Parts: sequence; structure tokens; C-alpha cells
Amino acid sequence: MAEIKFDIEETFGEISESAKGWKKELNLISWNGRPAKFDLREWDPNHQKMGKGITLSKEELKALKVLLNNMEL
Repeated sequence: MAEIKFDIEETFGEISESAKGWKKELNLISWNGRPAKFDLREWDPNHQKMGKGITLSKEELKALKVLLNNMEL
């Protein structure tokens, strides 16, 4: 399996933390040298291991923000 290279360019914040110390974070990440995208996933404390997540373009993140703002929580 090919090695996945990533560069966390900016961290916007944490949503939650598991009992094992993994944190669900929103970051701006460049994957394999490509332009950075917004990324929401769990990371181990050292940012060396990651869980499954979702990667969004700026336009997709804006659309998600509209959806969330229209929800009654």
C-alpha cells in the first residue's frame, strides 16, 4: 500500500475527545502534495494515526455551514 503523505496547514478546533485521547478535529490539510482541503476526522495524540473522515472543498464546507445553520438543534 502506498504511503499517504499529509501536511496539516491549519487547525480550526476540536469537536470531541475519546477516552483513549483521540481527538475529532477540523483541519486544513494538504494530502499527497495536492491543494489543501478542509478535513474532519479523528487523530491520535501525535497526529501519526488517523480514523476515517471527510474531506471538503471550501464550497462544500460553505454548503454544510448553511445546512447546519438551518437545523434546529
